[in-house]
Amino acid sequence: MAQSRRPVTNDRLPAIAGGLFVLALISAFIGTAVVSLLSVGEETSGLAIAGDAVVRRVLWFTLLQAALSTLISVAAAVPVARALTRQSRFPGRRWLIRLMAVPMGLPVLIGALGIVGIWGRQGIVNDLLVWLGAGERFSIYGLSGILIAHVFFNMPLATRLLLAGLERIPTEYWRTSASLGMGGLAIFRFIEWPVLWRVIPGIAGLIFMLCATSFTLVLVLGGGPAAATIEVAIYQALRLDFDPVRAVSLAFLQVVVTAAILGAMALFPAPTDPGATLGGVARRFDGRTLLSRLGDGIVILAAAFFLVLPLGQVLVAGLRSDLVKLFSDAAVLHAAASSLAVGLSAALVSVLVGIAVIRARTALAAGRRRRPLAGLVSMALSAISSLVLLVPTAVLGTGWFLVLRAEGDVARFAPIVVVCINALMALPFAMRVLAPAFEEHRRRTDRLCDSLGMAGLARLRLIDWPVLRRPVLTALSFAMALSLGDLGAVALFGSENLTTLPWLIYNRMGAYRNQDADGLALVLGLVCLLLALAGTPETKRKESRDAG
Repeated sequence: MAQSRRPVTNDRLPAIAGGLFVLALISAFIGTAVVSLLSVGEETSGLAIAGDAVVRRVLWFTLLQAALSTLISVAAAVPVARALTRQSRFPGRRWLIRLMAVPMGLPVLIGALGIVGIWGRQGIVNDLLVWLGAGERFSIYGLSGILIAHVFFNMPLATRLLLAGLERIPTEYWRTSASLGMGGLAIFRFIEWPVLWRVIPGIAGLIFMLCATSFTLVLVLGGGPAAATIEVAIYQALRLDFDPVRAVSLAFLQVVVTAAILGAMALFPAPTDPGATLGGVARRFDGRTLLSRLGDGIVILAAAFFLVLPLGQVLVAGLRSDLVKLFSDAAVLHAAASSLAVGLSAALVSVLVGIAVIRARTALAAGRRRRPLAGLVSMALSAISSLVLLVPTAVLGTGWFLVLRAEGDVARFAPIVVVCINALMALPFAMRVLAPAFEEHRRRTDRLCDSLGMAGLARLRLIDWPVLRRPVLTALSFAMALSLGDLGAVALFGSENLTTLPWLIYNRMGAYRNQDADGLALVLGLVCLLLALAGTPETKRKESRDAG
């Protein structure tokens, strides 16, 4: 028995070494960025930051737009989730709920283009307002446009999470409410609101975090420095004004704000979307009157049009462009090749880092005696995927921009830095897919492998890879989709040598070549959505087919 366990015991050492190596690399990458920020000088002290009127204005706008976006998104999601719960059987319900997952897999820049097409000065909404007699057209740029865009991306997320909570209410509650003759207001007060109140704080914290760290939407729709979040102000300070001191002040401020939001979010349970929104709905006895169905129908149609119109605008505008001519352009081909290279490299790095972290944590937990040092290393490994949340993309980019500028050649090493930043950005999502699958597989197979003395490449080929192949490919596709659609890192390091599709779309928009931007947006959006669809676990797709 001792001999049969020896290969498995020896197999723990490479796993731990790999985890320590990854931990050292990530710590060095983030630490280098932070040290470069600290080395700028005493001008970035707390008093200097607090005394900078521009920094105070940017902080105020960041928190204001995040708070308003969160409030509107959650307030709009509550009636939509309630209507979808009450009307559990109507044509297209399953597809509407699926549609609400599209903005989460859509590159932010593509969604912004669709919103401009619908809500812009020449869009459908402004044409309707003029037809109704409005004096002047609505401007999409500024705070109003940012709020519309954030609601477009976050209201569907909030709806799915609220819907998951409402669908977990036991059927007995609805039977009791029917037997007591409870009306709509009483049902909301005594049955639905207690459930919603438990999940709303976590959902609101998540949306607030996304809006407070928003970059692309604010860059495209902000309209100038007067409407800039902290991350956009960092970009403007480095690329437009070339003011490193202010950029560093804003970077430190971003870390403080992010840490405060994460601390507040830790006080509430994290919202979950277990995938139960496509079936298994408890039978309700309310919402059957004509007035209730009419009201719910109006709410559902309004939400559907709010989501469908920008997506349809991207499709229609993209098909109107000359795609054949567009992809004969050398600049487009170069940007597509750069995007694929950066996206695939970042996805591979993210998945490999995630696997190394998981294997190291498992090896440390499998020790016969838990030692304090092993516990500390395990905690550090567990915190790796959260570092990108505490030290956002703009902060890492600012630090490494200053490092490469000091070396005199930003463009030479920019692709490597962009790949590393995108890999860290995708790491939390990859870990979320990989960790449960690896843990479940370990519980099922460890005893069998111990008894057979199987380890190393033999275990990987015969036991691990056939089962873990799907979650690995899922994490890879999600990470690649995120990296392909990202504009944050390449906005700081983009140049003639490093031009990705999102950066090219943004430049074509700035040059008023909107037809080119629409065609590129359609292609990039379809690629990212196909990757997200390919990354959907097979079990969830099967559940969706069964529910249909």
